[in-house]
Amino acid sequence: HTHIHTHTLTCDLNIMNSWSPEALVRKSQEAKEQAYCPYSKFRVGAAVLTSDGTVFTGCNVENACYTAGLCAERTAISKAVSEGHKSFKAIAIASDLEDRFISPCGACRQFMREFGSQWDVYMSKSDGSYKLMTVKELLPCSFGPDDLRLHSSYPSEKVASYTSYYQKVASYTETTFSLFF
Repeated sequence: HTHIHTHTLTCDLNIMNSWSPEALVRKSQEAKEQAYCPYSKFRVGAAVLTSDGTVFTGCNVENACYTAGLCAERTAISKAVSEGHKSFKAIAIASDLEDRFISPCGACRQFMREFGSQWDVYMSKSDGSYKLMTVKELLPCSFGPDDLRLHSSYPSEKVASYTSYYQKVASYTETTFSLFF
């Protein structure tokens, strides 16, 4: 099902509720220009298309505390969700890579999966050519919201187990901490 398109961007806007893959890639390239990446210098942009045809863009936002940084995909999706959109048709991702298609990291794949596995991911090169895959293809055998609903006893049993565990950890930490001060 993987498709690779090597043509450059055109102004074709008739697909995906007036958004073509090329137009979505172009929006992701525009978003990339806003990237805040003083540490890696690796600019990434994303444009997510909601089911009603609205497009939200995002860029990567790095942080001196590296793990606090945000990827472009999660930024765009979070913007959409914060505006009430939870159903997506496609996302396009852009970077400055010339020799290969930009691929979402594992955390972004799982973040996309939260909102379904049957939507399109357009991974592009800097010239606008792109490779099409679905979220399911990028994250096979995935864990998603439905897995949490499989067992009606899951929340009560697991929450009780986790609560007990964290109470023990908190008690131990408090005891250990008081030994030093």
